[in-house]
Amino acid sequence: MRYSAQKGTRDILPSEIHNWQKAEKTFAEVCHSFGYEEIRIPTFEQTDLFQRGVGDTTDVVTKEMYTFEDKGGRSITLRPEGTAGVVRSFIENGMTSLATPVRLFYNITAFRYEKMQKGRMREFHQFGLESFGSAGPDIDAEIISVVDVFFKKMGLKNIALHINSIGCPACRGEYNKLLKDHFRPHIETMCEDCRTRLEKNPLRILDCKIDGGRDIVQNAPRLIDHLCEDCKAHFEGLKARLDAIGISYTIDPNIVRGLDYYTRTVFEFVSENVGTQGTICGGGRYDGLVEDCGGTATPGIGFAMGVERLLLEAEAQGALTEAPSYVKLYIASMSEQAKIEALKICYGLRLNGIGCETDMAGRSFKAQMKYAGKKGIPYLVVIGDDELASGEVKIKNMADGSEEPIKLDVIGEYLADKI
Repeated sequence: MRYSAQKGTRDILPSEIHNWQKAEKTFAEVCHSFGYEEIRIPTFEQTDLFQRGVGDTTDVVTKEMYTFEDKGGRSITLRPEGTAGVVRSFIENGMTSLATPVRLFYNITAFRYEKMQKGRMREFHQFGLESFGSAGPDIDAEIISVVDVFFKKMGLKNIALHINSIGCPACRGEYNKLLKDHFRPHIETMCEDCRTRLEKNPLRILDCKIDGGRDIVQNAPRLIDHLCEDCKAHFEGLKARLDAIGISYTIDPNIVRGLDYYTRTVFEFVSENVGTQGTICGGGRYDGLVEDCGGTATPGIGFAMGVERLLLEAEAQGALTEAPSYVKLYIASMSEQAKIEALKICYGLRLNGIGCETDMAGRSFKAQMKYAGKKGIPYLVVIGDDELASGEVKIKNMADGSEEPIKLDVIGEYLADKI
């Protein structure tokens, strides 16, 4: 019987992994430069954490979570996103006592049972960042600048920042009344989900995949026009800081984000390149989430970006790189004693960080040469009885065919100067 990867999952092959590693390394380096530290959280949590944290009116919770009962009868869910798990860890591990802001980043897999699209998988990868303890717009501008710097380091261009404010519970409560009055006359023409959302959380209607493009949604009252004075001042403060940094932005009243925990600032980075338009990264504030998850009231803000979507954008922009050659030397052997000497040399080279290979398959000398050429290994050494007797070999540059005589015991020094 032949097996295949499950729908919505994929293998990341050796021919492409270097670009994943580059993105992971660059993201970590940028986060560290801003003072963020890496956190690693479990792949699954108790289901209630996501119902409470993400929101029981969101598509993620109502339609997309992988939830099951474990052998102890507990309801368990594979994480559909990273923020709720990081908040749980923040509370459980007493991070409220740390100096604020507490800055954390992560690189995770997540799971959502959703319709397959290019760049959207059921098991997917996310880079994310969370900051706790700062209520003002300074931290909003900081985490937006983390994304901006990361995209620049990755060589991405034409990525536009869109920002909005969805207010606090006080001004959003008044706004929800306006939305209900606006949508109620049209309720019979709306999808079943939106009919439910109208009473539970009318803001979700603005993010509906079915009704979102309709005139009744597009012409709905804009939350940004109904902010309280504090939320309005916060948003103006964010704009002033982005202006000072030099990060351009577009105010987009249609951004509400897909998760219930957001408050005040929400933002998205959107590709403006032909053929790849779409959101690459999104985030915002969640000032009530820590308290909702059982902690003391603590302001928070974060973002997440899908790595699959990021790398598709990098590919479209020509920002991906060729796979590097980790193995620098192939040692071909012509006798049993030469094979033993080749193993000894390879061991010493690897101890000093130089990648090398020698035959592991009992190949003939001709087959060894063919293998080295097929692998594209840049340098070649041949060891036979004569070379063992003299202690000297010729090292061949496979790119130009040139050869240099060299002592067996200084191969490492020679290669160190070349690579």
